Amino acid sequence: MKLCLVALLLALSPAFVHAAPAPDLSAFTYQQRPGSQLPLTEVFRDETGRSVQLSELLDGKPLVLALVYFHCPNLCGIVRADLFNALGETGMAAGQDYTLVALSIDPSETDADGKAAKAEDLSRFPLPGAERGWHFLTGPANAVQAVTDAVGFRDRFDPELKQFTHPAGIVFATPKGIVSSYLLGVGYRGADIRLAVTRADRGTIAAAALPILLLCYHYDPATGRYTLAVIKLLRLAAGITVVAVGGTLFLAFRRERRNG
Repeated sequence: MKLCLVALLLALSPAFVHAAPAPDLSAFTYQQRPGSQLPLTEVFRDETGRSVQLSELLDGKPLVLALVYFHCPNLCGIVRADLFNALGETGMAAGQDYTLVALSIDPSETDADGKAAKAEDLSRFPLPGAERGWHFLTGPANAVQAVTDAVGFRDRFDPELKQFTHPAGIVFATPKGIVSSYLLGVGYRGADIRLAVTRADRGTIAAAALPILLLCYHYDPATGRYTLAVIKLLRLAAGITVVAVGGTLFLAFRRERRNG
């Protein structure tokens, strides 16, 4: 079962936080680093088992980078599907207009996992140039960490659930491997993807995106329940919504009385 947990990073009153304490999830936001250099000489394996460097894959084209893992039981498949749907709306061709890399954050995954994931995605999204222009990479922990550090990606492995907690989002880099921009969470639109790729192709470095946190988070299959921390955070989010809507209605009513 999947849980997409959205947390807007809002300043809350101390009294409200005390009434409904929530876990600190700020460590799992993208620590966005526009202008950062990707480690282009790190060596990975692609879905065919070939050793490759990121510099080879760029080949003078902007990079669309998805940090996922291929056996993810939660959000990663949604991120890839959402991205590929949006890419299909752009009219762009992989290998011609952009290069795509889906890099596994799980160092235990192999090129066989990448091959299976790519085959599944190609069967669902046979987009122009995808066979040659999409690359599903795996690699050792130090090489993966070099990339995640460069883009400000944070994750944690839960040994009990055997899952990674990590943020969702897409990173765009210039043909020289400089981080250009981010699209965070899911719900990507073709126009936004096209703009990000075009901007990266021109070498433009954009401002950091709105810090929205969307996590692959804990679901316990043994109990069939979400963890208490998640429930508390969902209650907190519901409380924020009630307070925000109530405040908006109060101000509107007050304004109407004054004008009347």
